[in-house]
Amino acid sequence: MNRIWNSVVGKLWITILLLVSFVLFIVTVLLLEFLGNYHSEAVEETLNKEAATIARIFNDHGNLNISLTVIEDILGPETNAVIAEVPFESSYYIHDGKNGDETREKILNEPAFQKVFETDETVMKEMLLPSLTEEKRMESFIVLASPLQTGDQVHGTVFIYQSLEVMDRTASRTTNIVFLSAFIAFILTTVFAFFLSSRITSPLRKMREGAFELAKGNFDTKVEAASRDEIGQLATAFNQMGQQLKHHLEVIGQEKEQLSSILTSMADAVITFNQDRTILLSNPPAEKLLQQWLFKNGPEKGQPLPAELLHMLEHVLDFEEEIEEELEIKGAYYGVSFSPLYSGNSIRGAVAVLHNMTEQHRLEKLREDFIANVSHELRTPIAMLQGYSEAILDDVGASEEDRREMTKIIYEESQRMGRLVTDLLNLARMESGHMRLYKDLVQLNGIVERMTMKFSQVAKENGIRLSFETEMDDWAAAELDEDRIEQVMTNLIDNAMRHTPEGGEVMVKVEQEQGYAKISVNDTGVGIPEEDLQYVFERFYKADKARTLGKGGTGLGLAIASNIIDSHGGKIYAESKVGEGTSFIFLLPLKKM
Repeated sequence: MNRIWNSVVGKLWITILLLVSFVLFIVTVLLLEFLGNYHSEAVEETLNKEAATIARIFNDHGNLNISLTVIEDILGPETNAVIAEVPFESSYYIHDGKNGDETREKILNEPAFQKVFETDETVMKEMLLPSLTEEKRMESFIVLASPLQTGDQVHGTVFIYQSLEVMDRTASRTTNIVFLSAFIAFILTTVFAFFLSSRITSPLRKMREGAFELAKGNFDTKVEAASRDEIGQLATAFNQMGQQLKHHLEVIGQEKEQLSSILTSMADAVITFNQDRTILLSNPPAEKLLQQWLFKNGPEKGQPLPAELLHMLEHVLDFEEEIEEELEIKGAYYGVSFSPLYSGNSIRGAVAVLHNMTEQHRLEKLREDFIANVSHELRTPIAMLQGYSEAILDDVGASEEDRREMTKIIYEESQRMGRLVTDLLNLARMESGHMRLYKDLVQLNGIVERMTMKFSQVAKENGIRLSFETEMDDWAAAELDEDRIEQVMTNLIDNAMRHTPEGGEVMVKVEQEQGYAKISVNDTGVGIPEEDLQYVFERFYKADKARTLGKGGTGLGLAIASNIIDSHGGKIYAESKVGEGTSFIFLLPLKKM
């Protein structure tokens, strides 16, 4: 039943059946009422006419037998009559059947019919009398009592009675006709409903199947528009809707891909938040940043966002306004911009853009340090040049020897300034990528030993023991710019000797390590603090100002050496312990023979 009621055909079929049944019921009730009233009126009129006819016959024929014969001929088969004399001393009956005597007795003894003699009026009454056709059975009769009179004198009474089975048979036939009509209506309704099913619900079922296909993502699904009525128009609209959905989804997909590409290619971290402060979307830089924060916070806290960002997010969601700040988070600097996201007039979340400004801060600090260091490095020679020049101009030096000494100092300081400017130009050229290398295939053992032994005389003068060791094959070779590598070796050995006290040792060692030549310059000097090791290759950086005071260095040698090694595809680093010495190590790729 539920399946029938849940279908359009079933609903239409049941609705029409109920409508037809209701109409037939109303028509049947009204028809039976009308037929009952009509039949009662017809019977009453017939009985009145027959009573008047009987009275006229008695008046016209003085002979009783002749009158009864005539009356019997004119009465219909369904009508019975009793003629009684006043005051019912004798009676005659016509068309009397079974139980006739009992019926006549009940009629004559009915008190209601006594008024006929008193008022000379016709009396009609419905009575329950014995059946004239079956024994021991009661039927409903309608009885008419009419006076027989000549002039003003009443001679007797005629009782005409008729069974109401005629009315019952009429009502039964009417009911049968109604039921037959209902059955025919049921058949016609069923046929009509299934006809509508083929004409109306079949296209609707096809559209339902098409809708399911659309729900699965098959937007090329089409429904045939077989007619030009509302259903055909609905099918056309359905097909247009599918095409529009496909078009809009393609546009949305393209925009989503475009947005995803933009977010993925952005160097800045982008994080989108829901209203409940949970992360909705993030691009790869943001995911990497969140993982770093989560690792630093610890998995037990379960919150990857720093407190500073959470505070900004709360402010944006509560006050619905944009906010921009520069924050230091976990030792890094970020430019953070928060903007609210709206859905209609209500806020549904926020988007955060984080620009990593750590490198900018580092470069700004390097710039400031560079300016300060260059100013500091140039201040001393310029002051000395200015002072000794003024002394010469003022003839402060009394003897020629004093003038020559001052002139020598001016020359040395100008040389120092020249070296400083040259190193700055070389470093700037290297960092800008304009340094040109002239590479040749050379055997490393030979050139490194030659570069080391160049400082043997200086080592003897300073009381330092200089040595060279190799654990690499003599035939091992590398493709490099020999002049640039010699510049690196000169800087490292010179630094080692300048910071190694008399009686100390400087050793240069060559080893082979996984396709690389490992060259180390080791000294037994004062060493470098561990916290300063990561900065020794920055320009003008000095871990201990006393290490370079009076040593003649510009503070750029290690920065230049780092750039040269990087340009050869190698790596340079330092290892040191305070009071035990320092090792500067660089790796160069070997040429496969």
